[in-house]
Amino acid sequence: MNLTELRREAEKAAKDLEAATKALEQRRAQIRESERKLSATLRELQTAERAFAQIRQPLSNLVGLLYQQPAGGEVAGFLSGQSNGDTLRTMATVSQLVAERDLILRDSGRLQKERERLAGEAQELRASNLLAEAQMGAEIETLRARSQKIVQSLTKALVKLGVKINKQGRPAAGCDPTRAASMSDFPNGLIPQAYLCPLQQRGNQLRGDAALAFISLNESYKRQFGRPICVTDSYRSLAEQQSVYYTRPGLAAIPGRSNHGLGLAVDLCGGVERFRSPQFNWLEANGKKFGWIHPKWAYVSPFEPWHWEYDPKIGSLL
Repeated sequence: MNLTELRREAEKAAKDLEAATKALEQRRAQIRESERKLSATLRELQTAERAFAQIRQPLSNLVGLLYQQPAGGEVAGFLSGQSNGDTLRTMATVSQLVAERDLILRDSGRLQKERERLAGEAQELRASNLLAEAQMGAEIETLRARSQKIVQSLTKALVKLGVKINKQGRPAAGCDPTRAASMSDFPNGLIPQAYLCPLQQRGNQLRGDAALAFISLNESYKRQFGRPICVTDSYRSLAEQQSVYYTRPGLAAIPGRSNHGLGLAVDLCGGVERFRSPQFNWLEANGKKFGWIHPKWAYVSPFEPWHWEYDPKIGSLL
């Protein structure tokens, strides 16, 4: 698998990992919302139960008291067939209170069953959510491991091609093409070293995706001309842009506006700097296959045959 294929695989793995991570966060948000609603419902039921309890107990006490008080009078007269109007009214009141008490008891029992049902649902929901989260977490770990494996393969390929290694024996972390998406976070000329990838040409570096594309272009160029591309300049810090601007007036962009400061441009030598040389013509015909172009302005104003740029839009389609 060549660098372009490895870069594409690394970018796809990073996108898959990002999508899975977002899906997990969305799932967690849904879990929190469903549990919040369920907890609110349970609290409402508990409030209703307490309200019923406050009504039920006094009513039960009153019914019991009424049963006891008329035992020697109204109730006895009623049972002997000698009841009067007071007795009948008392017994009617008692019957009504008993009926209301029974209704409250039934409602209270219904609320208790509903609470138990919802509590059971809450337990099942939490168990299901935990299982789903665990499954998604396992998927994320698998995707993360896959992404790391691809980046490791890319790293080994770069080392074999002669990319400068760091003290840990690995190319700079900036060679990871998935970091290119975050480059817009940094101002022109102020890209941290950790986000830049060294080229085979000593002292030169670009942002990850541009560097990988240039290294692939360089390998193709070597097969054609028997030597690597000659590079005089690549990424320029803001201070370097200012120095070039004042020492070479008219031949450099205003500091902070140069594509060199974005890690997307190189100045070349070794024949490429001569317009319509074999090297220039070959690069013009083949550079786009790797995402590298000679911009239109560089043909005319200012005329800079040595200046070449990486186009991320073209590169992403390769």
